[in-house]
Amino acid sequence: MSLTTDSSFLGGRIPREIESMSKHLKDLDQETFRTILKAVVSALEGKDCREVMESIAENSLIPQETLSHVVAGMYRTLSEAIRIPPASLKVESFKENLRELRIPEEFIRDFSSVVFGNRRAALEAATAENDPHLPRVEELKWRLDVAISTSSLSRALQPSLLMQMKLSDGSYQQFEVPVAKFQELRYNVALILKEMNDLEKRSILKIQD
Repeated sequence: MSLTTDSSFLGGRIPREIESMSKHLKDLDQETFRTILKAVVSALEGKDCREVMESIAENSLIPQETLSHVVAGMYRTLSEAIRIPPASLKVESFKENLRELRIPEEFIRDFSSVVFGNRRAALEAATAENDPHLPRVEELKWRLDVAISTSSLSRALQPSLLMQMKLSDGSYQQFEVPVAKFQELRYNVALILKEMNDLEKRSILKIQD
């Protein structure tokens, strides 16, 4: 699967950090660029790079402001690209997206070697681990229950679903759902899935083989 050629891995709007980076890259030679890129990749892998960045700032003639823009833009560029599965982002499409930002060709090759190179698996794992996320549902149990004795006459002899979820953080959540509400939920989920399917069929969002 690959994105259509008119699609960008950055979406419809270029992030501000990347726009700013592309304007400041002209002040860097390739050796300096690669030194910064190596530090950014290590940061993405979850390593402490404060000493390395301090060394770059002290030993480089690049203004502090320029360095800040470049580091932030590199980090955002790689983060966005790594989040897209390799099967959905081809090398040439990625390079073309960077060319549209007027990034020098030698820097594009270095970016590509990170995104599509042998360190990608480690970057994907670190990105997934560091991204904000809620606990996942690992197990779901349910049973149908009928209240025989209740303080509310309207609920007497009315069936309901008792559900228990085990989450990835080890906690359990238990709740009760009236059958009518469950049927409503089931209908709305089916409706959303249908709308998502309809959107995928539109040419602007279509993913081609």
